[in-house]
Amino acid sequence: MLRTELLLQRLDEIGQSLERMGGALLLLGVGSVGVETERLDEYSDLDFFVIVKPGEKNRFIDRLDWLEGAHPLAYSFKNTDDGYKVLFEDGIFGEYAVFEEWELTDIAYTEGRVIWKDPAYSNTAIAKPVSPVPGQKSDSLNFPLNEALTNLYVGLCRYARGERLSATRFIQGYAIDRILSVLHLLEHEEDYFPDPFGNERRLEKRYPRFAEIIGGMIQGYDHIPESALRILDFLEEVYPVNRRLSDEIRRLANLTCR
Repeated sequence: MLRTELLLQRLDEIGQSLERMGGALLLLGVGSVGVETERLDEYSDLDFFVIVKPGEKNRFIDRLDWLEGAHPLAYSFKNTDDGYKVLFEDGIFGEYAVFEEWELTDIAYTEGRVIWKDPAYSNTAIAKPVSPVPGQKSDSLNFPLNEALTNLYVGLCRYARGERLSATRFIQGYAIDRILSVLHLLEHEEDYFPDPFGNERRLEKRYPRFAEIIGGMIQGYDHIPESALRILDFLEEVYPVNRRLSDEIRRLANLTCR
């Protein structure tokens, strides 16, 4: 059986286990096992919500027999108050949360797919979120790109001080994140499953032109000044960078380059 088929089968098996166990109302697949099954592949995992009857939440969090009823677990880790990350014995990885219905009104999530429900439960509209997902994109270049520039400057100062890890995060992390937040204003975004929780997801297919050059901006721990210079070059191509600040960034980068 293909892994993609096994993932979907495992969800069905979890639904069957919930039905046998009692106390649950609905199993909701999200992400690539939700309404975006077109992007399901051999490296996908299970993301799902279990909606339970009032008063049943702790039982489903404290005891994982309902999951074991679908397939034996090799590993489990309670990563939030609401759920776990798990690995089944056959290598299927999953992440899930358990909620009572009322909790979902305050939780931001993407639309899900109903895998199983109690026949007496009628609220399938719960598959669509009430609370909007916070936006990861900016509608103006000004704030994000000036943030990116100052990230470069601060990062290079820390690099010169010997704080290489902090410099890596400022330059190859924070500055890149700011660029990603406005990339839709700089390049046509291909329609390929954007993730409202992370602009870096599927970037290579959504922004193929930027994907060709981003490697020069993220050269790693041993090439921090070189990465900063490549990022600065890109910023100067797309935005009227303050000349005095760009001169300082170049001075610091060239001072610290090997």
